[in-house]
Amino acid sequence: MSDYDFHRASPLRRTKNGETLMKIALFGASGMIGSRVVAEAADRGIEVTALTRSGTEVAGASRSLTGDMADADLAARMAAEHDVIVSTTGPSRTGGDHHEWLDALATLAEASGDTRLFIVGGAGSLFAGDTMLKDTEGFPDAYKAEAETGTKALELLRAKNPSPWTLIPPAPEIGPGERTGKYSSELEVPAGDFISAEDFAVAMVDEIADPKHIDARFTVANR
Repeated sequence: MSDYDFHRASPLRRTKNGETLMKIALFGASGMIGSRVVAEAADRGIEVTALTRSGTEVAGASRSLTGDMADADLAARMAAEHDVIVSTTGPSRTGGDHHEWLDALATLAEASGDTRLFIVGGAGSLFAGDTMLKDTEGFPDAYKAEAETGTKALELLRAKNPSPWTLIPPAPEIGPGERTGKYSSELEVPAGDFISAEDFAVAMVDEIADPKHIDARFTVANR
C-alpha cells in the first residue's frame, strides 16, 4: 500500500509567465464527484471545461458546455483541445441505460486518440482474495447491475487500450464529507472501506497532475 499527502506543489506544466498549460475536459461535471473534481482542479490552477447533458454552469469551471460522451465529434474535439479527458459519469443504478452508457464509453475511448483518458470506475470489480467484490456473499443486490456494468467497462478499456488511460474506482462507500487531502491507494483491491467525495477528488487531481498509473486501475480510500 502506498500513501499520499496532498501538497499545493503538485507539478503542473506552466509557461514562464505563470499561465496554466494543463487543460482538462470533464464529462459529468455537475454530479457529486464531477463537481468536486472541477473545484479541486480549478483550485490548483488547472483549466476545466465542464460538460453536462443540461449545460449546467459548474462552479470553478473555465467554461460549461452541453455535451455527452456519446457524441464522437464532440469527444474528438475535446481531446484535441485538452491534455486530459475525464469521465465521472456512470450507469444508472435503477434505469436501463447500461448498454447505452457502455457504448458511450467506447465512443469516448476511441475518440480520445493519444489524449489521456481518465475514467471513474466502480468498486464492484475490485478483488477480495480471488473473488470480485460483486460476487462475494452479502454484496447488495441493489448495486449488482451497476457493478456488472462497471466490470464490463474495465474489460472494454483493457481490450480497446486507448493508451494512455487510467481507471479509478472509489472505495466501496463514497459520499460527501471532509476534505483531508490524505488517502491510501491500492491496485486491484480495496484500499479501505470509505472515502469522502472531496478526498476522492483530491486523489483524482493528484493523478491527473502527476500521473503514476498509466494504462492501469488503482483505487483509493481514506486512511
